[in-house]
Amino acid sequence: MSLSFVDDYLPALLAQASHLISAEFHAVVTQQGFTVSEWRVLATLSDGEALSITRLVQITTLKQSTVTRVLDRMEAKGQIERLQSDFDRRVTLVRITAQGARTARQLIPLAREHEHRVLQPFGLERAEALKETLRSIVELHRASAGDEDEAADDASA
Repeated sequence: MSLSFVDDYLPALLAQASHLISAEFHAVVTQQGFTVSEWRVLATLSDGEALSITRLVQITTLKQSTVTRVLDRMEAKGQIERLQSDFDRRVTLVRITAQGARTARQLIPLAREHEHRVLQPFGLERAEALKETLRSIVELHRASAGDEDEAADDASA
């Protein structure tokens, strides 16, 4: 029996897998009192590096307006802080605070447990190979997406 188009089309498979797996962990996040968007921002900033809002949008896959609203809420809760870039005053950087880092340290082990449950049936070697392949896909296509974003910015300027 042959597979239907979407059952054999990489973007459809990635979207379905992401939706199903993410929904499982999103239930945990909301039980902990956070929105999915707040979790994505906390997880992205958890290593302590300050990132631009543009970079946060790219990594979290949230809309710019959503990220701005989430950052407003998180700043009011003391979880993140906004900084001006030393290199370009037009760029706002976002960094996790000590309070936000404590929250991330509570959620990340739960995320790792969830990831382990998802990947365990495939074995460590296959799981690592899958993650490496996905990282490569992201890197290859991030460059072309960045080019498109820059072209759109140039066109709107």
